[in-house]
Amino acid sequence: MGVKKHRPITPSLRFTVTLDSKGLTKKRPERHLTEPIRKTGGRNSYGRVTARFRGGGHKRRYRRIDFRRDKDNVAAVVEAIEYDPNRTANIALLGYADGEKRYIVAAQGLAVGDSVLSGEEVEAKLGNCMPLKSIPLGLTVHNIELRPGRGAKMVRSAGLGAELMSREGKYAHLKLPSGEVRRVHIECRAVIGHVGNAERESCSLGKAGRKRWLGRRPHNRGVAMNPVDHPMGGGEGKSSGGRHPCSPWGQLAKGYKTRKPSKSTKHIVKSRTAKR
Repeated sequence: MGVKKHRPITPSLRFTVTLDSKGLTKKRPERHLTEPIRKTGGRNSYGRVTARFRGGGHKRRYRRIDFRRDKDNVAAVVEAIEYDPNRTANIALLGYADGEKRYIVAAQGLAVGDSVLSGEEVEAKLGNCMPLKSIPLGLTVHNIELRPGRGAKMVRSAGLGAELMSREGKYAHLKLPSGEVRRVHIECRAVIGHVGNAERESCSLGKAGRKRWLGRRPHNRGVAMNPVDHPMGGGEGKSSGGRHPCSPWGQLAKGYKTRKPSKSTKHIVKSRTAKR
């Protein structure tokens, strides 16, 4: 897939850059692999806004993605490469030899008609899923599990890939796209290759309306508000707030640590913020 620039016959099209859909299969998604999405408008179960500037947007259906890839040693053929409105990457529809169908995140270079496999002793080729202990060192992987059997949690966005650097004991060292080097258990599974649709970063929305189609409402700055509405509001002229950046409820926006040290920090070998 490539990018497509439009003739500037309108002001918005002058700056619009979209993806060319030549490589995608033009068909409706498998109905039994989808489920409805109920819009929340950024509100939680108590009706309180927890994510500001959310609302509207086009109606979608969620595509259930197989992040576990636990159907071992059963051949599957890529039947379609489809667009997924819920993620940056495209998805691939797999048809297994026993008749079952599943969606997976499409790897870069995966095409209709290709064959993929999952298991411990399968060939290390594009789209195959296998434990880290079976993957040759130096390969690029994506859709990586953090705990064996829990499903992929890392490196799932368009164009991303992590490098398998080494193995020490029961842990493998992975260099993530952020530059962080992390230890992951060798029984955790990963998929060979980069995530597809890397050209997405070259796209430009072109107009504010396309942002509204995605469910994003206009974001107004705190310094442009009144003091009653935001801690950074008020002041004569264009004031910069007079305090550290924060939310309307006073929570710091920069430098405030949100990661729990007890969870997974101990597995970080090299931080993404470490000096290179």
